[in-house]
Amino acid sequence: MENKPFSTQVCLDDFIPATDEEKEYMVSMRPSSTFFKDGIKRLKKNKIAVISFFIIVIITLAAIFAPMFWPYSYDQMLGVNPGQPVDNSFLNLAPFEYGQSEIARMEAGESVVPHIFGTDSQGRDYFIRVVYGTRISLAVGFFASIIVLLIGLAVGSVSGYAGGKVDLIIMRIVDIIYSLPDMLMVILLASVLKMVLDNALEGTVLSKIGSNILSLFIVFGLLYWVSMARLIRGQILSLKEQEYVLAARAAGAGGKWVIFKHLIPNCFSVIIISTALQIPSAIFTESYLSFLGLGVNAPMPSLGSLASDALNGLSSYPSRLVIPAVVISLIVLSLNLFGDGLRDAFDPKLNS
Repeated sequence: MENKPFSTQVCLDDFIPATDEEKEYMVSMRPSSTFFKDGIKRLKKNKIAVISFFIIVIITLAAIFAPMFWPYSYDQMLGVNPGQPVDNSFLNLAPFEYGQSEIARMEAGESVVPHIFGTDSQGRDYFIRVVYGTRISLAVGFFASIIVLLIGLAVGSVSGYAGGKVDLIIMRIVDIIYSLPDMLMVILLASVLKMVLDNALEGTVLSKIGSNILSLFIVFGLLYWVSMARLIRGQILSLKEQEYVLAARAAGAGGKWVIFKHLIPNCFSVIIISTALQIPSAIFTESYLSFLGLGVNAPMPSLGSLASDALNGLSSYPSRLVIPAVVISLIVLSLNLFGDGLRDAFDPKLNS
């Protein structure tokens, strides 16, 4: 039908269904995606972050599963058997060396698991002690970061959403804590809490965990939440004026509903990034305190306590200091690089 200008007649050709070829030409098809999927795609393109992630996974799996298959325990003094003289050949073994009884067993045709990192001054296998030290440091870093996240998230959300005098009072408390010297306060609190908890935990289930570990968690809960609270508060302040928040308020939603259903979910990217960057800081603090003797209770090792014990024989056995120092550096560096990769992948301001 001829289509005339200014005609009121309907052209029936315009209502003919489009063919598949025409649809492909007119419509640019794109698979549906989400913010999380897009962030993962960007993260996979960051090779350094991916390598760091796999290093963290390998170290974590080794710390969890290696003790299940290793024939030695972290507190086992080799060469010390009840009713028999002490075999001093197990003391201060170099990497891949054997004690006299182990050499005799090997000559008899038995297979003996080597001491990969040697033994310490008490004849304990150093490899399994490094593995347990890594497990302790990772566990402290993870749980301390969770504590910091929960406290910082709660305080920052309330401060940012309530505003007014509530925000003013909370921020002044945050400023006071910020003004305190971190390391000095950590050392003082850890020392005081250790003495208090030693008496309080005696005879309880928590005594197996140790007063030093619990004091570390308390120190993190008291001091290290302020950065997370400030970050969450800033995000809440910028989000609470958005249209969907105003619509929720107009519909009668309460503050608790708005915070948990609208504000916090939109802060997930910042929360994940900050938590990932908080873990290496917690690990370093734990290692530092263990190095000063305020960490885990003996004979349980941590990477910091292993490095501290190695100072006594530094000139003769430098590997005992180098090994835990390298493990600490590798864990902290990998976590920092992975946290930077998460920030680059999930921060909307960097990808806008």
